[in-house]
Amino acid sequence: MKILSVKSIPKLSWSSPQTFTLRPKFPSLLFLFTGLIIFGLGEALLIASTVGVSPWTVLAQGIAESIGWSIGLMTFVISICVLFLWIPLKQKPGIGTIFNAIIIAVTLDYALPHLPAFEGLLLNTLMAAAGVLITGIGGAIYLVANLGPGPRDGLMTGLQSVTGRPIAVVRTMIEISVIFFGWFLGGTVGIGTVLYAFGIGPSVAVGVLGLLMIFKPFSKYQCD
Repeated sequence: MKILSVKSIPKLSWSSPQTFTLRPKFPSLLFLFTGLIIFGLGEALLIASTVGVSPWTVLAQGIAESIGWSIGLMTFVISICVLFLWIPLKQKPGIGTIFNAIIIAVTLDYALPHLPAFEGLLLNTLMAAAGVLITGIGGAIYLVANLGPGPRDGLMTGLQSVTGRPIAVVRTMIEISVIFFGWFLGGTVGIGTVLYAFGIGPSVAVGVLGLLMIFKPFSKYQCD
């Protein structure tokens, strides 16, 4: 399958030459912001669908209920723990790692009040599926900008680099593992959660393939 041919994040003409830089070139910054906004819109659609939250939220919910902390605080703690997992994977943070939290949070706050609310399960499920696809495409755009991934995306790229497995497979396995532990600890799993777990990896791969089709003449990357 074409999706499984994507085994790394490419560098395109607008990618930053260095992940850690305080003076990124304008195109890299523009695509970083664009990708993060699209990512945030996808997350907002998933939340608005009311048919299930992301696997990482399930994990945060399960741990929070087990130890009596708030979900917000637990989400923050999990993010910090994931960043520590970057060390053996030799992942590098960047300004994108910081903007990841800021821009996505702002996008969620702005978008959620304006999204439609459906009563039927079918429409809400379709909204969740669209949210997963849009999230993956946004993730691909901001990752290709090469200015630093968010904690969870950095875990994905790090494990992909170590294992050599396709991005879609690595991300799917991460999300399934997170769902299992979150559910085991008492987190709530919904249709949207399952869609996210099995769809986010392929969605990122679709986004990468789309970018390669558009910018292929300037690409330094080839699918293995």
